[in-house]
Amino acid sequence: MKSWSAPKGVQGAFMSIPSGARKFNFTFSRKLFAAMAASLALSAVAMPASATAWWNATPTVTIGSTALNVKNFGAMGNGTTDDTAAIQAAINGLPSTGGTVEVPAGTYMINALVGISLHSHTRLLLDTGAVLQAIPNSAQRYWVVKAWGVNNVEIAGGRIVGERTQHLGTTGEWGYGINISASSSVYVHDIAVSNSWGDGILVGASGSGTTLVRSYGVTLNNVTSNNNRRQGLSILPAQQVYVVNSTFSGSNGAAPQSGIDIEPATQGTTLQVRLENTTLSNNIGNGLEVHNNVSGLSMNNVTVTNNQGFGVYVGGANNVTINNSNIGENWLFGVSIASTTNNMQVVGNTIEWNYDLWFYQNNQSIYNEGWDPRDITVASTATNILVSNNTISPMK
Repeated sequence: MKSWSAPKGVQGAFMSIPSGARKFNFTFSRKLFAAMAASLALSAVAMPASATAWWNATPTVTIGSTALNVKNFGAMGNGTTDDTAAIQAAINGLPSTGGTVEVPAGTYMINALVGISLHSHTRLLLDTGAVLQAIPNSAQRYWVVKAWGVNNVEIAGGRIVGERTQHLGTTGEWGYGINISASSSVYVHDIAVSNSWGDGILVGASGSGTTLVRSYGVTLNNVTSNNNRRQGLSILPAQQVYVVNSTFSGSNGAAPQSGIDIEPATQGTTLQVRLENTTLSNNIGNGLEVHNNVSGLSMNNVTVTNNQGFGVYVGGANNVTINNSNIGENWLFGVSIASTTNNMQVVGNTIEWNYDLWFYQNNQSIYNEGWDPRDITVASTATNILVSNNTISPMK
């Protein structure tokens, strides 16, 4: 079994959990969490009314009518030539009204220290056989494709591949496949992102406080983000982010190693995030982790499985709902509601066969009966929590 260290946020919520999994004692922890289990609210709790649906899996973005092919600007796509300048020249060659930049099949080497910068009203359309491959570098921070301070942008097709397996440095954790910051009406779909030194995709903001500019109206549809070093997707200050029909898996290498991490910290707030028909699996950290300054998160029909941290960790967010989801076979609890989380519903889900670490360590089947809590825990500091009508593991 692989070695395990507590994901970011875990030790802050449960100070008595050792960071080394091999020292983790199930019997001891069962006593520790007895008080938390008593705080499960199984009766109706008044929750805010659901907001009007703002999400759309296929949103309309305004793209210019001009179409340009990167091959006409000198891009080779032969897997050896640096094609960064040629692809950027095609984007820059569009009129102010924007348009589509077509990338035919091939492997296009990208200097991620410069990256591909998108303009407003622009579509970057990759053929299904097209790969944007980061050239190895030693930087702590990079991005293959960035949308900064723009609006009405579409990124679709093909693959974006980082250089983590050939990275020339050892520090940093901020190499991104796609970086969306302070941008609005952004539609990313039918694309795979992998092997980033940091996150596969980041959605965030510029500035802070009175200068904060959030990303707004970002849709990720049919996106696969796999084997990134830090996590599959990070959401920082943003509003109306919709993730649907997507998969975030295999994050490993630099904490927190989650499928999705929603963590605006003190930069600003994150508002209205919806995850739907999406899978978070096989991450070394948590499947989903959510921290302070997040409000209005909903999960519907999300599968969270075989993550080596919690399935879902919520520590300090407000107005969170988890419905119709399948959360199982995670190494720690399926759903951990911690810290000052407020106004949260966990209703109508299948949450079972979690807390697998103890079973693995004791050479037992994870499908054996366990002890309460195993699947859902609620900290005594969390308020207005409703846990109801969920299918959970059988208990002894």
